Amino acid sequence: MKHLVTVGVDGSPESRAAAVWGAREASLREVPLRLVHVINWPISPAVPRLGRETADRWADEALAEALEDVRRRYPHLEKTTRRLSGRPAAALAVEAADAGLLVLGSRSLGSLVGFLVGSVGMATLVATETPVALVRVADELGDAEPTRYGELAVGVDIHEAPDRVLAFAFEEATRRDCALRVIHGWKVPPAYRGFPFIDSDGEREVDRSVTQMLDELLLPWRHKFPSVSVTQKAFKGSASRQLVQAAAGSDLVVVGRHLRRSPLGAHLGPVTHAVLHHAAAPVAVIAHA
Repeated sequence: MKHLVTVGVDGSPESRAAAVWGAREASLREVPLRLVHVINWPISPAVPRLGRETADRWADEALAEALEDVRRRYPHLEKTTRRLSGRPAAALAVEAADAGLLVLGSRSLGSLVGFLVGSVGMATLVATETPVALVRVADELGDAEPTRYGELAVGVDIHEAPDRVLAFAFEEATRRDCALRVIHGWKVPPAYRGFPFIDSDGEREVDRSVTQMLDELLLPWRHKFPSVSVTQKAFKGSASRQLVQAAAGSDLVVVGRHLRRSPLGAHLGPVTHAVLHHAAAPVAVIAHA
């Protein structure tokens, strides 16, 4: 297990929220926190037409503000800061290599539009195998960690190998001493897609089969984490809508992404993409085979 939580800081309210959330996570894990700012030098949209000295000073101020937020809420947490230069996504991916979790901020576009995962965030997501959490700006960050944590939600695909996704979700639920909701969406098997319809008996049979497969998938995890209260739901359709709805009452939503790359480069699946852009809760993306 990697004994560090790393947070990317850029001076925005989103990154300061990410720093506080990352500090809470580091406190739960009982590991140090590292705050990192990467100056996109020599060309940085954040500091146009400024010299290197000014850019460095601006970066130090962004780190100092985030560090002060963390110190006020978690005075006993071990924390360090680091200022780097280079391509932000690549530098953050390198910094995440020795961390158990990388935390980034995500900007709200409004309740009807969703959230914006910027180009740096998206590029970093696909550049690292370390779990990445995207954090929104809360109305109140609070001055201390909560005394009670809410439910966690996780989306799984029973036809893949979701061990890394489930391990992360169960471990997080254990740390928070909270319930875990497991969601799986199924589609009509390819052999039946040429038919104009499948009768209700056929759908019920598929649903029973999928539910049984989900039960069997979760059974060893229930035994390994007996203290975690688990609810599960298998249904016809995409899991993205169910996960976005579940996020409204969750502390964290956990989804996976494939490590394999297409000829066009690494990409996120449709469920993960939808959850990242519409779930109001923090979203953890776990890379898996």
